[in-house]
Formats: sequence, C-alpha cells, structure tokens
Amino acid sequence: MNHTKNISPWAWVPTLYFAQGIPYFIVNNISVMMFTKMGVPNGEMALFTSLLYLPWTIKPFWSPFVDIIKTKRWWTLSMQILMSVAFILLTLSIPRPDEATMAAGTTPISMFSITLMLFIITAFASATHDIAADGFYMLALKQSDQAAFVGIRSTFYRLASIFGQGVLVAIAGAIELRTENIPLSWTITMLVTAVLFSLVTFYHLFAVPKPASDKSTLAADAATAGAIFREFGRTFATYFTKPGALLAIVFMLLYRLPEAFLIKMCMPFLVASKESGGLELSTAEVGIVYGTIGVIFLTLGGILGGLFASRIGLKKSIWWMAGCMTLPCLTFVYLAIAQPDNLFAISTSIAIEQFGYGFGFTAYMLYMIYFSEGEFKTSHYAICTAFMALSMMIPGMFAGYIQEAIGYIDFFWLVMICCFATVVVTIFADRRIDPEYGKK
Repeated sequence: MNHTKNISPWAWVPTLYFAQGIPYFIVNNISVMMFTKMGVPNGEMALFTSLLYLPWTIKPFWSPFVDIIKTKRWWTLSMQILMSVAFILLTLSIPRPDEATMAAGTTPISMFSITLMLFIITAFASATHDIAADGFYMLALKQSDQAAFVGIRSTFYRLASIFGQGVLVAIAGAIELRTENIPLSWTITMLVTAVLFSLVTFYHLFAVPKPASDKSTLAADAATAGAIFREFGRTFATYFTKPGALLAIVFMLLYRLPEAFLIKMCMPFLVASKESGGLELSTAEVGIVYGTIGVIFLTLGGILGGLFASRIGLKKSIWWMAGCMTLPCLTFVYLAIAQPDNLFAISTSIAIEQFGYGFGFTAYMLYMIYFSEGEFKTSHYAICTAFMALSMMIPGMFAGYIQEAIGYIDFFWLVMICCFATVVVTIFADRRIDPEYGKK
C-alpha cells in the first residue's frame, strides 16, 4: 500500500534535509571553527577536517547495499538514531587545552583523538543517511516535484547550516564571552545539537511516509550473498558505462573547485588577527555574519536557483549558475586586501558570495540527479555525491598549508584562478544536457 498520498512532501522533505544537513555541517564546518578557536594550526586543522570528507567519498562502496538490503526509509531512520547517540557522546569528548596553548595556536591535533573518532563515526552514518535520504526523495516524488522541491530541500539543508554555523557558533561565542572558557562553550554547543537532532529523529519515526516503490532491488527470496554481490557489481558497471560518464565525473570534480578552497579557509580568515591577514572577528560575530547572514543569502540563492531551473530547464540555466558560482569569489579578495572593520561591509561581501554560490550550486545538484536517472538511481546518485565530496576533500587537505605559505590575499587570488576550471567543465557539460530536463 502506498502511504505517500496521505502525507504531503511539505511534512517530511524540509525536516529530512534539515536532519541531513546538521551532521554534515557539524563534522565538516563546525569542526573547523572549533579546532581553530582551540588553537590548532591552520595546516593541521585543514588536513584533518578535510579527511573527515572521506566517508562521503568512499560511500559508493556500500551504497548498493542500501538499494539491495532493507528500505530507504529503514536506513534513513537507523542512521538518524545512530547519529543522535554519537552527538551525545561528542558532548563528553571535547578536551580542555590550556589558555596559553590555545592563544599561541599550538594545540596538537592529537588532543582531539576521541573527538575525531566520534566525528568519523558520525561522518560514516551521515554519508549512509545521505544515500538513503536522497534515494528516498527520488522514489517518493515524481520528476516534476523533484525539480520543484530541489529549492526547498536546499533551503532546509541550508537552514541546518544556519543552525550549525550561525546559531551554534553564536551560542558558543556567547558562552565564551560570559565564561571565558572556550572548551566549555563548545561542550554546551554540542549538547544543544544532540538534543535537537534527537527530537527531529523522533518526529521522523512518524512523519516519513512509506511509498510502495521503496523496496529492495532484489526479491526477498533472491537475496542470497551471491545475488547481492552480483547486483553490487552491476550497479558500478552501469554507472561507469553510462554515456558521458567521464565528462560527468570531471564536471563533478571541478565545477566547485573555487569554493572547495575558499570554504575551508573562510572561518579561519574571519577570526584570524589583523597582523596575520584576517578580519579578527569574535566567535559570536562569525556566527552572525557568516553562519546566519551568509547562509540566509545562500538559502535565497538556492530557492531562486531551483525556481529558475524549473522554469527554463537545466540547460538554459547552467551558464547563469556557473557565473554566479565564480564571480562573487572576488568579494574575499576585497576583504583580504581592505580588512574592513565595518560589519556591514563584511556582511554584504559574504552575502554576495554566498548568494552566488547558492544559486550556482542548484545546477550542480540537478546535474547529479540528471546523470543518475535509471534503474539504480539511488546508488548512482550516491556515487555522484562521492565525487562531490572528493572535489571538496582534496583541495581542502592542502588549503591550510597553502594559506600558511602564501598568506590570505594571494590565497584568495588563487581561488579566482580556479574559477577557470568551472568555466571549462561547464562548456563541455552543457553540450550533453537534454534541453527539456528540469522544466515543470
């Protein structure tokens, strides 16, 4: 029996992608801010936080099992429960470096071994949740609704970013100002995360529908070990033999190259001292300027991008989106050169860059959905998102060491040079897109 007709997509799409965003931003973004504030050097910080992308990169190796074993709904809810437990444990794992070490920026990353281990567990659970939730989205909604809701899912994914990079960072900043205790501020912040995520998980136990199409790709009586591995192999074979597979992979690796470098060093740049080339904002100010105002404009860009693409299709919109993905990166060149003290000027610059990224990222998401169409759409989309994670992981691993070597101004000029990669891959991808795809 199909239960989706009784449950509106508005009841579960927003909260599902809010829940998908929270662990991703905690692991890949909030960890950056937390380690930076606790005095971990930029090189080590960028390397280890970029390695946390690894589960999203290698998830294709287990994504077929999400298609083959159980339902997407079962996987989605199971991973949310596991992440709820991990967040609770993270609250107890945060170390307490002394103030002198944090102020000197010489805190060894080894102090965070248990915290990193829990981040890794959360990352693997989150990557698996992404596979299941994205597959569930494609199964439970028809194609026109997928295009219409792509902006909504992006919006609530970015609201999770506001919660993580805005609300949580602001909470940490407020506690830091009140107590002058940085480790305590992040301990309480993780506790807030654990409580909220657990509540969302409980809601989903009842709100997420049970579509008839959500089932294993193998019949129950055929799910032998041999059949499972044959199906596993066929999933990969069909992906890499699709027409235009090599072009699609190159597009997924290079379209976001400028942002891959920029996003890793954005928060460290905002809190770094003026002497070291940064803007010297407080933790609370970063929560407002980048984590709230920036993400609001990122969200607006995503909503308008989805509406724009659903009106004229992916092919006609991709160049507008590629332009919005690249040109606004100039705002960080301005910030690094001028080092303004005016919060309005800083907020405006970040808002422009984030709006452009949100608008441009819509093309990336739609392209992945477009390329994933077919029998194994869940697993194929997971492989696409693995390449997406790899596109962020590799540049991010080196971003901190590059910045330490050349400084913030030259680093952001390097980001602008990387925009040429976005332009080149868009030229070739544009030639293979169905002119009607994505239109309502």
